[in-house]
Amino acid sequence: MNRDHVAINRDVWDADAKNWVAAGERLWASENPVWGNWGVADGSLDLIPSDMTDKDAIELGCGTAYVSGWMARRGAHVTAIDVSPNQLATARRLATEHGADITFIEGNAEATGLADASFDFAISEYGAAIWCPPDKWLREAWRLLRPGGKLVFLGNHPLLILCSPTNGAPCDTALHRPYIGMWGADWTEVEFDPSGVCFNLTISGWMDLFRDIGFTVVNYQEVFAPESITEMRACVPADWAKKYPVEQVWHLEKPEQVRVGST
Repeated sequence: MNRDHVAINRDVWDADAKNWVAAGERLWASENPVWGNWGVADGSLDLIPSDMTDKDAIELGCGTAYVSGWMARRGAHVTAIDVSPNQLATARRLATEHGADITFIEGNAEATGLADASFDFAISEYGAAIWCPPDKWLREAWRLLRPGGKLVFLGNHPLLILCSPTNGAPCDTALHRPYIGMWGADWTEVEFDPSGVCFNLTISGWMDLFRDIGFTVVNYQEVFAPESITEMRACVPADWAKKYPVEQVWHLEKPEQVRVGST
């Protein structure tokens, strides 16, 4: 993938930002976090700690920043970065309305410009987790975390990419791409619902990258649609997502003692 994914994805999200305002308002107002396209309850995933008092936290690819709002509500000092100024405009407005003291940065989560070892916790729900090359944004997250710091991210399951037709039509039960060599998908010129350039890896690819960077895998979760959901979301039929994992969550830790050679 040699195209300028940063510029492409910024333009996509700037143009689409207006369509995410209502969801951002709803999620900012929610007392209990829900995750992903299917609104899975936090109790079953535990993406953010229940008590984040005085923890330094960063959201990588924040969008409307409701995740940052939930962390601030739990006591964290939060920084949120996103490449889209229009998304950040909504995020800033909602933070002000909800009295959340969040530092917002317009920038690329692959190269934040922030100081080494500045954060105890990092998270990406979609955001950098799918719109940035893993080798780049994960190394940046590692750099930003203090020893003992944790990174949690939620994004598309590799199976979703494999089962998505190359013309952008809703996913089905056929394999439309090879698993070997998986890197993601370019959705910019597809026939149905064109968007940006997203990234993914095989499961072993993720594991190899974590090991190379130095992260320890604490937990891995595969996310299915709740039984109560009946409609299609983001070109994924509900019946498909009840049978096959549509999203994945990785829980990682930067060890207290960083080995020599880790990035």
